[in-house]
Amino acid sequence: MAELAVATAVEKLTNLIIQEAILLDGVGEKVEQIRNELRWMQSFLKDADHAAEQDRNERFRNWVSQIREVAFDAEDVVETYLREAAAASQSLWKKVVMPIHLHKVKRGIEKIQTRIDHISKQKDSFGIASMIASSREGGEGSISTNERLRWWRQPLPHIEEDDLIDLVQDTEALLTQLSSMEPRRGVVSIVGMGGLGKTTLAKKLYNHIELRRQFNCKAFVYVSQEYRRRETLRRIIKDVNVPYIGDLEEVDEEEMVKKLYEFLRGRKYLVVLDDVWENEVWDSLEAAFPTSGMAGSKVMLTTRNREVALHADARSTPHEPRMLTEDESLELLRKKALPGMDHFPSDLENLGREMVTKCGGLPLALVVLGGLLSRKMKTREEWELVLQNISWHLIDQDRVSAILALSYKDLPFYLKSCFLHLGIFPEDFSIPKTQLMRLWVAEGFLPQQGEEKAEGVAENCLNELINRCMIQVGTLTSLGRVKTICIHDLLRDFSLSVSREENFLGIYTGGEVESSVSPSTKSRRIALHSNPTQHCVLTSPFLNPYAPHLRSLHFFNRFLHPEVYFIKKDFKLLKVLDLKDTIGFMRLPSTIGILIQLRYLGLSQILKTYYIPPSIGNLKNLETLDLGYSYSPIPNVIWKMKRLRHMLLRDVSKPNCVNLRLDTLSHLQTLKTIRAGRWIEDGGLANMISLRRLGIERLSQERVNLVISILRRMCYLQSLSLEVMNNETFPTSMGLSHFQHLHKLCLKGKIEKLPHVREFPPNLVKLSLIGSELQKDSIVQLERLPYLKMLVLGNQSYKWRELVCSSEGFPQLQVLHLVSLMELEEWTVEENAMMKLKHLKIERCLKLKKIPERLKLFTTTLEKLEIVAMDKSFEQQIRLMYIRD
Repeated sequence: MAELAVATAVEKLTNLIIQEAILLDGVGEKVEQIRNELRWMQSFLKDADHAAEQDRNERFRNWVSQIREVAFDAEDVVETYLREAAAASQSLWKKVVMPIHLHKVKRGIEKIQTRIDHISKQKDSFGIASMIASSREGGEGSISTNERLRWWRQPLPHIEEDDLIDLVQDTEALLTQLSSMEPRRGVVSIVGMGGLGKTTLAKKLYNHIELRRQFNCKAFVYVSQEYRRRETLRRIIKDVNVPYIGDLEEVDEEEMVKKLYEFLRGRKYLVVLDDVWENEVWDSLEAAFPTSGMAGSKVMLTTRNREVALHADARSTPHEPRMLTEDESLELLRKKALPGMDHFPSDLENLGREMVTKCGGLPLALVVLGGLLSRKMKTREEWELVLQNISWHLIDQDRVSAILALSYKDLPFYLKSCFLHLGIFPEDFSIPKTQLMRLWVAEGFLPQQGEEKAEGVAENCLNELINRCMIQVGTLTSLGRVKTICIHDLLRDFSLSVSREENFLGIYTGGEVESSVSPSTKSRRIALHSNPTQHCVLTSPFLNPYAPHLRSLHFFNRFLHPEVYFIKKDFKLLKVLDLKDTIGFMRLPSTIGILIQLRYLGLSQILKTYYIPPSIGNLKNLETLDLGYSYSPIPNVIWKMKRLRHMLLRDVSKPNCVNLRLDTLSHLQTLKTIRAGRWIEDGGLANMISLRRLGIERLSQERVNLVISILRRMCYLQSLSLEVMNNETFPTSMGLSHFQHLHKLCLKGKIEKLPHVREFPPNLVKLSLIGSELQKDSIVQLERLPYLKMLVLGNQSYKWRELVCSSEGFPQLQVLHLVSLMELEEWTVEENAMMKLKHLKIERCLKLKKIPERLKLFTTTLEKLEIVAMDKSFEQQIRLMYIRD
């Protein structure tokens, strides 16, 4: 699979030739020559990879490996020179230093050229050309670039459980077990091999209308091989809404178990533990689940190990979903390969039947194969080529690996990089979509798409991988947009095996290096994952062998104590440094300024950073700066980062934020959340002409007017959050109707008079009002907003005894949150109000004792109902409402 390395090198060299023409003056022709040589190799490498898999000739495989290495080295030589030339161009010794760097890069390029010539000669002397030619017989079909781009423009389909085969017997059998009313807590287990659909079945049951009525307390958590007890307990506590437990990062694990036990004891609960691998997982969690609480409480496990299921409850009979029959397999393949069609075209059905026999009734294999076929032309010739490739893949590999390999091979090189990059995240990790896309942009994985912003291209790539069933939608936002994604264990294992071969990435778990990383490799990326059994110190010697080639370094370990002074000059090509999941990290060293190629810097979200050095201003290529929770003053050097696109501040208590110079950040798209200050008057905000998302806190009323007047000129703004200082109020008229593209608005602070509906942004979809102290008739204005889908009324935003939702009001509202409305006693919902409501959350409205009568009509349509820290009698009404319905 050397094609990925070569294609990536060709793309990067092409971009550098265009973008860095001045710095490459004197060597541009030589770089272009190498680029052309690699492009020539790329033209037959796909067939070479194909032949290498058919022919186990070690000499041939070594030859392909040499091509991969020379592509990596060519990329390193040119990027190293550009780094040094950029630094030298700012030096007083420019005329002395530049010739030295120029001579060095010329020698490096000449060595690369010699190696390329040698590799080309081997092609003939080893008889490789004839091997490749023979492997072409039968060829492979592929979608052209233009066709791919057309596919890209298709909207992302919703991932519905209805797309899967409804195994009625499985569902009914498990519903019977889960609905039984034994006095003691029961354990229900789903057991089977990877890819059988255990998680999908568990999710379907968890969301089933019958179980939503029966259980008023539910949690669904992923466990995985990388089990961490604290994290699992934290997720359960969050899902079931245990109130008043404090900062979970500070609470002892045994205290968490005790609090969870006490909360569940008086409730009928359903807790799903997905993907349990070891008996010890159950042993460490069992004490949190009361055995003699309310009758009918259940814990549901999914596991690949029958012994784990029986260990949890020896009296139970684990449920084992069967493989799909041929007809069921064909139906699932049709749904994925031919969306929108209710039957196979006559010339494709027999081919479909042949393909499903290769999948052995395994749902994952069928889903991935269907995703591959959905991107192909619907012709017999295209499908025959896919069938042929499945056949030869199955000679030495199991069915699932064959299908995964075939789907991976069909990806264009940039999607291959995006897919392999997912291996950086721990198993069963919930991957934030926005962060992932920013990482892809920083890594340079994405193709140029004319004037389209890189983030738009990244989202297209994400949608393409979802459409191909290579990744899954994890969670959705309240408005139904993708929030997180996840990757199936088998697909992740496959990506890591390819990454090992490609030197794409390696994983370090603490005590020792996994097989995907070894000191002799040239791994481009390293991720450090948790090891719950030991506290590890990362030292410089471990990273030294990787430093010259390393492009990104990620930390996913709350137990890891990094020696942050590993940042040395050898990390000259590092583009991504992500420290968000570390603890024990107190000071960012001044050597951070050495990393002038850095595009992405993420600081700790777990422990506060106490020092940010002024040398951070040297990071002039930085695109994403996530400062996490920092106690440190921010040095006034941000203005030097003129390429910055996203700046995230999670703690705005830093007083010197107000005087930062920010007037050079014309590419900035995200600024969240910053304290108001002189930077607004000094041109900082006015020059941020690319802003999409903005959050400002501690505004005076005068500054609110100034901010609004400046933002009217910004045609891209989509999300705005403003907070006024204590004892200040929002101005009566803010002129928000000018914001045509603003979809999300959050106002924190007192509003004396809510604007008329005509004065709101015309396309507003989400509105959050916090501490607003609205007048009683304000709701009349809100319920007339034509496109409003989500409304949050929080923290005394409404201080009246009665709340009335009028007839026909809130016609598009899908999500409503009522939080800390301390004076609210009565809530009336009139006929035909909120008819599209899907998600309702009521939290800490302590005087609200009664449910609106018409709300009882929503019990069959509400998809999510959250009742948090409410009076016991209110919770009891909710429970009776569902049982009675």
